[in-house]
Amino acid sequence: MNTFSPDATFVDRLREWAAELGFQQLGVARPDPGPAGERLREWLGRGLHADMTWLDTQAAHRLAPADLVPGTVRVISVRMDYWRDDAYPASRLAHEPDRAWISRYALGRDYHRVMRPRLQRLADRIVAAIGPFGYRVFVDSAPVLEKPLAQSAGLGWIGRHTNLISHTAGSWFFLGEMFTDLPLPPDTPARDGCGSCQACLKACPTGAIIAPYVLDAARCISYLTIENRGSIPEPLRAAIGNRVFGCDDCQLACPWNRFARPSMEADFAPRQGLDRPSLVELFGWSEPEWQHRLAGSAIRRVGYAGWLRNLAVALGNGPASPEAIQALTARSDDASALVREHVAWALGRLRAA
Repeated sequence: MNTFSPDATFVDRLREWAAELGFQQLGVARPDPGPAGERLREWLGRGLHADMTWLDTQAAHRLAPADLVPGTVRVISVRMDYWRDDAYPASRLAHEPDRAWISRYALGRDYHRVMRPRLQRLADRIVAAIGPFGYRVFVDSAPVLEKPLAQSAGLGWIGRHTNLISHTAGSWFFLGEMFTDLPLPPDTPARDGCGSCQACLKACPTGAIIAPYVLDAARCISYLTIENRGSIPEPLRAAIGNRVFGCDDCQLACPWNRFARPSMEADFAPRQGLDRPSLVELFGWSEPEWQHRLAGSAIRRVGYAGWLRNLAVALGNGPASPEAIQALTARSDDASALVREHVAWALGRLRAA
């Protein structure tokens, strides 16, 4: 056990080291989810987590961070911005139905691969300064209530759309954590800044934000196009539009994002033209081509069949062009029943049009 006794000056050094590693903010929290723990229990009890059963089975660790990593007395929370000014404007894609709309966070390199090594380097820097200490780093890689912990660490507040929002940087950023046995002085929790704003609730295409701060995952486009491994419910398909991986609508509507800071992180620059790709072109990628083009991308999470499923829905919501119909027809006998189902739906839509 490290006997070093850190003070506020040491935390300032941590912030400097974090900035040198490309993080835009660092804060310190106690390992206590606070009221968020009871809200999680209620949300799970209402079944609003769709079929993401791991959220329920791992709830105990989310509610007790110190049990996840024994010896934890503080959580270091970091923020890394990903909004890119050089990407095609997301707001325009809603009016270009022949183009694929991919969530801005997934345009570049997978954030796990970017942030986790940086957090480890931060830990190495601490070891070099004070000697060995107890820690474990996470980037969306364990049952961690990262947003409540980040709020406690002063990085922002959880908005009505359930994303974290910073008073000075909006919400286009990733979070990472370091659980540690160092008794660092904690930061002041961030204050709620949503006021009476309802913009995100009104902007949600599928009405997934069923009440302020309450998300029905089964209706959320991010869930439907990423975590969902089965069929997309037919009543929700039209509302998905041309969104093929995730959804940005609630963030685009949030007035706090006028303060969003463009990321200078080269790894988050758009790859493969994914900020405005043709639906027909993407649908034509073979599986080996998909694997090659999206190597190191968070999009790989959805799997090839899920990717084609999402594209088929988007094509069915788009213009009934000969190219779209031809592309869909070419996959009408796809080996995947999931793909065939959504292709048939899309062809029915376009032929009826």
